[in-house]
Amino acid sequence: MTELKKSDFYFELPQELIAQDPLEDRSASRLLVLHKETGAVEHHTFKEITNYLRPGDCLVLNNTKVIPARLMGVKEDTGAAIEVLLLKRRDNDVWETLVKPGKKARPGMKLVFGDGILRAEVLDVVEEGNRLIQFQYEGIFEEALDRLGEMPLPPYITHKLQDKTRYQTVYAKYDGSAAAPTAGLHFTKELLSQIEEMGVKIAYVTLHVGLGTFRPVKADNILEHHMHSEHYQVTQETADIINRTKENGGRVICVGTTSCRTVESAADENGRVQAGCGDTEIFIYPGYRFKVLDCLITNFHLPESTLVMLVSALAGREHVLAAYREAVEEKYRFFSFGDAMFVQ
Repeated sequence: MTELKKSDFYFELPQELIAQDPLEDRSASRLLVLHKETGAVEHHTFKEITNYLRPGDCLVLNNTKVIPARLMGVKEDTGAAIEVLLLKRRDNDVWETLVKPGKKARPGMKLVFGDGILRAEVLDVVEEGNRLIQFQYEGIFEEALDRLGEMPLPPYITHKLQDKTRYQTVYAKYDGSAAAPTAGLHFTKELLSQIEEMGVKIAYVTLHVGLGTFRPVKADNILEHHMHSEHYQVTQETADIINRTKENGGRVICVGTTSCRTVESAADENGRVQAGCGDTEIFIYPGYRFKVLDCLITNFHLPESTLVMLVSALAGREHVLAAYREAVEEKYRFFSFGDAMFVQ
C-alpha cells in the first residue's frame, strides 16, 4: 500500500462553519447521506435518518457521560491561577490530568479549588507531560466536581455553554469522559423510541472519550502517529445483540467514531463481538477491513484528523473529501455542535 500522508486528508474549512452553539432541537440538525460504494450524496434533516434504517438493523450507542472535568484553582503558596483538566482516573482520588501552565506544576506542588472544597497535590509527571494529581475533599468527590467543574468543551468552541446538558447525549449513563461522543447529540428520546418501534435494536457500549480525540496528527506519514488509549466496556447483552444482528443479515450501524472503535476493538478475528472491558488504541485509516461495522453516523471532523481518516477507511478518501467539499459549499455546520453524516 502506498504511504498515506497527513496532507492527503486536508480540505479547506472556513472558520465560520464551526458551530459554536447547539441547536434548540437536537434532531433538527442537517444530515448528509453518503453512499460509500458510489460516492453519491443526499441532503436531509437528521429526523429523516429513520428513512435509512431497516427492521433487523442494530444501532450502537456510546452511553458514556461527560464529567465537568475542567477545574479552575490556585497554587496554595502563591495564589497564582492554575487550570486542571481531568483526563483519566487512576485510583480513587488520583487522576491523570493536564495542567496549565504546566511547566511549574512539579511534584509536591499543592493546589486549592473553590475556597478549599477541593485540595490537591501534584504527585508525578507522566507521558506527554501529563500530571498525576491526588485530591483531598470532604464528602463525595463527584458532588464537589459538579459544583466546581466546567464542561471541557473542545478548543475550537469559544462560546460558553449555557446549558450543561447540551454537551451530553440523552442516554449518557456512566461518568468518565473528557469529551462528548458528539454524533449521539442529535438523538432525542422521542426519535430513539420511534427507531425502536421500527424494529431496530439498540445496543449500548461504553467508551470514555479522552482529549486525545482532539490531538492533531503531527507526523506527515500517518502510520507514525501514536493513538491515545481509551477505556471501553461491552456487556454480554450488547455482544449478543450485535452478533445476532450479523447472523440474521442485519446491519450494525455505529453512532459515532467512539462506538465504531469500541466494537472493532472488542471483535475477534471472525468479527464476533466479545463481552469485556479493556483499553483500546485502535487507529482506523484507509486499508482497514471492518470486522463488525456496516454503516456509520458521525459529525463533520477537522481536516487531517484521525476521525476523517476513519471515515475515509469506510467510504474511501476521494468520496469522503468530495462529500466534505459539498458540505462546505452547502454551509453545513462542523464539529461537536454541528450537523451529521450517515455513511451507508
